[in-house]
Amino acid sequence: MEAHLLEWLNLSVRWVHMITGVAWIGASFYFVWLENNLNRVNPKSGLAGDLWAIHGGGIYHLEKYKLAPPTMPDNLHWFKWEAYFTWMSGVALLCVVFYLNPTLYLLAPGSTLSGTEGVLLGIGSLFAGWFIYSFLCDSALGKRPALLGFILFVLLIAAAYGFSKVFSGRGAYLHVGAVIGTIMVGNVFRIIMPAQRALVAAIAENRTPDPALPAKGLLRSRHNNYFTLPVLFIMISNHFPSTYGSQYNWLILAGIAVAAVLVRHYFNTRHNSQKYAWTLPVGALAMISLAYVTGPKPVTEVAKAPAAIEYQPLPETALGGGLKPAAPAEPAAAPAAAPAQASIDFDKVHGVIQERCAVCHSAKPTSPLFSTAPAGVMFDTPAQIQQQAARIQAQAVASQIMPLGNITQMTQQERDLIGTWINQGARTN
Repeated sequence: MEAHLLEWLNLSVRWVHMITGVAWIGASFYFVWLENNLNRVNPKSGLAGDLWAIHGGGIYHLEKYKLAPPTMPDNLHWFKWEAYFTWMSGVALLCVVFYLNPTLYLLAPGSTLSGTEGVLLGIGSLFAGWFIYSFLCDSALGKRPALLGFILFVLLIAAAYGFSKVFSGRGAYLHVGAVIGTIMVGNVFRIIMPAQRALVAAIAENRTPDPALPAKGLLRSRHNNYFTLPVLFIMISNHFPSTYGSQYNWLILAGIAVAAVLVRHYFNTRHNSQKYAWTLPVGALAMISLAYVTGPKPVTEVAKAPAAIEYQPLPETALGGGLKPAAPAEPAAAPAAAPAQASIDFDKVHGVIQERCAVCHSAKPTSPLFSTAPAGVMFDTPAQIQQQAARIQAQAVASQIMPLGNITQMTQQERDLIGTWINQGARTN
């Protein structure tokens, strides 16, 4: 029952995070588009520009003031709660997914950190990221946006590299996303909203508004806009183990982030000219290149499978005594290698998968972590194992992100055995 309730809590928080995130990012995209597409030719007095648009069967006329209208309207719509609830639900999701059981989901197998230390590092990085970012923006670098952007990129990838050394691949990626999300909501809470309140207050008091504050808010809003696509990738990255599961996951994240920023830059600048149209094919080429370099190793590089496998008994903690993964088992001495052309006996593969994988991936999981098979993937029968061979290759052999936290102590020998069987055609007879 506990696993079932935790799954629904995860679903509920994730859904709220997605809904509010869509609202926030959608508003960001729209207002940057609006700013970039204003007609600024001979605007009316006091206006920065205007725009005519049609949508949903109606025609709209939008006007932007240089600072503000002479008198404030009765109803002024503010955009802030989308950002606040996205961040709060994101932190709640970190707690549900990673912090409730950090030794299993957050920390990398063999990490020197304790669960508490991992949680403190994760939380601390969110606030450290905001203060470092804000300091750099307020420094002389703030007047050199290209250099500032490059330095911020280097620092975020450095954080990804550091996280990857102590956190699981998913944990590392999601914490980079959480750092960026905290920077984004910090911009809203600490910069954009105060600037807007100061503007409204000045008009209410018949004072001339300070143009520096709205300009600063607009700059931070543009920063948020460029952050959105990398954050969206991180939000969906847990479905793609060839990215976060790679030993070079931080470099893969860097490549995808660059591609995402290039694509965003094209859409932010295409209203002026098409001089940045090259960013779209370059972004596409970057994704193709990443797909190539992260591909599985050729068959010739897969280690020869041993003729026999010696099983380590499953720890009690994996099957019901608790949620902490046991310490990795010492690998058994490797027996003599089988002849290079020898076919792998499926019975050996079946035994490994039943021992190491089916505790979770079964119609009736014996692990207390799950009440149903994760993602509906089950290994109860040879046919099911054969059908999921590609997924097993990606997650248990190539990236080795499964079993979670290696809680069932799958050895490298066993991974090599499965990999060789799959490369030989994944035959069950």
